[in-house]
Amino acid sequence: MNTSHARCAPRDRGSVTGYTVIVTIAAIVFAGLVLDAGMAVATKVQAISTAQSAARAGARELDLAHLRATGVIRIDPAQAQVSAQDWLQRAGWSGTVTITGNEVTVAVTGAADTQLLGMVGIGTIPVGATATATAIPPG
Repeated sequence: MNTSHARCAPRDRGSVTGYTVIVTIAAIVFAGLVLDAGMAVATKVQAISTAQSAARAGARELDLAHLRATGVIRIDPAQAQVSAQDWLQRAGWSGTVTITGNEVTVAVTGAADTQLLGMVGIGTIPVGATATATAIPPG
């Protein structure tokens, strides 16, 4: 007979199991928060970079005929829209492009897939970024 079990009260048997399960789940959730939050931050950095690049691509699309005739800078809105959306598509992001005067604003939306948090039902973390670029004289 095992003497260590003989000294324990019958109500104490199995009490460590519940504690172990709870601590293990908490450790996995915490590790998931650390790992998956880090991956979400990296995805956010990519979203910012893509939004900035797409906005710059749109702001480069000047109305050259107007510039040559008047010397005044003006964005070609249709071409700026196409250029910025094309940049987003090639980078694998979705988003919206808004042209106001000589400014192109790009809002990027996406999601970072999770690794560990998927075990507790969180499959993705939403990520977004916005950037604006202003047309300047070529030179």
